[in-house]
Amino acid sequence: MANAKTQDEIRQENVAETVNATEQFFRENKKLLWGIVIAIVVAGLAVLGYSKFIYAPAAAQAQAEAAKAEFYFQNADFETALNGDGVVSGFASICDEYGAKAGKAVYLYAASCCAQLGQWEDALSYVSKYNGKDVILAARAIALEGDCYAALGEMEKAASLFGKAAAKADNMFAAGYLVKQGQAYESLGQIEKSKACYRKVKENYPQSIEAYDIDKYIAR
Repeated sequence: MANAKTQDEIRQENVAETVNATEQFFRENKKLLWGIVIAIVVAGLAVLGYSKFIYAPAAAQAQAEAAKAEFYFQNADFETALNGDGVVSGFASICDEYGAKAGKAVYLYAASCCAQLGQWEDALSYVSKYNGKDVILAARAIALEGDCYAALGEMEKAASLFGKAAAKADNMFAAGYLVKQGQAYESLGQIEKSKACYRKVKENYPQSIEAYDIDKYIAR
């Protein structure tokens, strides 16, 4: 019992010493510690104020503008969707003014508009800024890059991108990307690689629309 009591006393003394040392530290550094606390509070309030009074209103405005541009996009009026009509802003000005505040997809919309209008370099510039996490849209962005490079005559790069898009999607959309990859390889005269792409469609995505005609590609 004596040894146990002694050990308890030692523990209590250690705790007391720790408490005293902590109190002394706070007394000696009171101004510094309060300065740090105040700085953290001020920074937090600044972030909250920016988010509530600046970022949130700008984001709401940007999304409202983007929704109007999307209407034109859905109706295949790609010129107006991209450049606006003098009243409604297009994706180009929305990207310039608001950036991702309007949602990351605005870059993909702008790139798609440019591609539809044959503005391949601009399409590449916009799609390179898209970094959304949605798998389907991410695969679409990669495939769009492939479309751009194919239109610019860089078929090796296009084929590689179509393959990446198919791997990224790994769903029914992948079949379309594989067909594009196969066509790119065909244009390069790389027939075995081309056939491999078409066989993947037939074997891995037999229920896809592309699979219904894939035997024609293989036979050709």
